[in-house]
Amino acid sequence: MTTLAAWLSAFRTLHERARKGALAPRELEEYRAGRDELARALLAAQRLTIPQGQAPRQAIRVARALQLDLDLLTSRERAVTLDLSTGGFSCLLARSPPLGDEARFTLRLPGAEALSGSARVTDAKPNTGNFRVSFQMLGLSAEDKERVELFVFDTLLAQLAP
Repeated sequence: MTTLAAWLSAFRTLHERARKGALAPRELEEYRAGRDELARALLAAQRLTIPQGQAPRQAIRVARALQLDLDLLTSRERAVTLDLSTGGFSCLLARSPPLGDEARFTLRLPGAEALSGSARVTDAKPNTGNFRVSFQMLGLSAEDKERVELFVFDTLLAQLAP
């Protein structure tokens, strides 16, 4: 039986090699299965459910502050993300855009090229003088989804550091 520490150590090694694009097809399959396994465990610990048809690794969210530029229908905003997943992000805004509105965004990922695209407002909750607004990223390429997923797991592994 493998200990959690040993499993995480082996997974970190695969993750670093995946970051460099150095995994053989079989290893890549093993790595993606490991991402799902880790995500499933964390989602269960948080008592969150995985949306039907979505891989656990795509459902996991991490708390991470990243610079975000939003071009909303009525204004331009600079904000900081509260959390991030492969499907979207949330941030605090002074005013809540209407649900369903679309916006252009640019998200600054550390050590990488900024990620730009479109996003739709999916939720807005009042939060002491501002609003916590959630966005769903739209039409990201497979390459950009992979970049975000790698970044999400970078963050998870840093938070799980011994």
